[in-house]
Amino acid sequence: MKRFLTGLILLGLAVAAIGLWVTRPQTVAAERLASLTPDVQNGETVFWAAGCASCHKAEGSTDSLTLPGGLHFKTPFGTFVAPNISPDPETGIGSWTATQFASAVLNGTSPEGQHYYPAFPYATYARMTDQDLTDLWAFMQTLPAVARENEPHDLGFPFNIRLSLGGWKLLFLNRDFVAAADTAQLERGRYLVEALGHCAECHTPRNALGGLDEARWMDGAPNPDGKGKTPGITPAHLDWAAADIAYYLETGFTPDFDSAGGEMAAVVQNIGKLTPEDRAAIAAYIKALP
Repeated sequence: MKRFLTGLILLGLAVAAIGLWVTRPQTVAAERLASLTPDVQNGETVFWAAGCASCHKAEGSTDSLTLPGGLHFKTPFGTFVAPNISPDPETGIGSWTATQFASAVLNGTSPEGQHYYPAFPYATYARMTDQDLTDLWAFMQTLPAVARENEPHDLGFPFNIRLSLGGWKLLFLNRDFVAAADTAQLERGRYLVEALGHCAECHTPRNALGGLDEARWMDGAPNPDGKGKTPGITPAHLDWAAADIAYYLETGFTPDFDSAGGEMAAVVQNIGKLTPEDRAAIAAYIKALP
């Protein structure tokens, strides 16, 4: 019996070690980005499309280019606090390398080699192209540096155990696109929605582990704070014409003479800075959803 228990313990340790190795934080190799030339102008487009300011600007601020963090986000798993992503070298990301930035955005891995929580939507950004990532990093370095210490998240057990996030990534960090796209416009719209805009993070319901339920893609979901619901935007829920959707994304005004409110108002502020062609591509994507 003693030999059996010893063997069982050793087997358990071996399985745990294999599990930790398989789910370890992944990083991006430096040579992957080395040959790319940054385009700061495109980086600004990526910045607005990705909605960076919506989460990382100061509470109550209208300055979308100063990003000290501090906003609190209540969820069923606890309260997350947006970090400082300004170029400040001490409290922001000013001391990061391009490779560390890529590892964070694409893999959810911190410069210290820890898993980030998926309140940072890296599971969506994982579809971003290397060129757009490089351009975004170049633009981020042109923003004002702000000295502001980061606040810790307020999470209870077991959600405060970062090691468990490796398993979450294994299950839900999916780099494949969800919707079909058979034209250049739909491909652009899909990229803006599914990679940069991370629209599904709010408009798609989640399972018990917090992963997106892709079988109900864009079908609407409860707000993470438990108050109200984010509406579905498939044609079954939204019967606007493509031109109406594009106009709404530019101005915030609906065909019914209402206007965007809540978190969507910030989305419109970002998407309104894109080109008319990009907004038309997003509208075409939405209209093509099954």
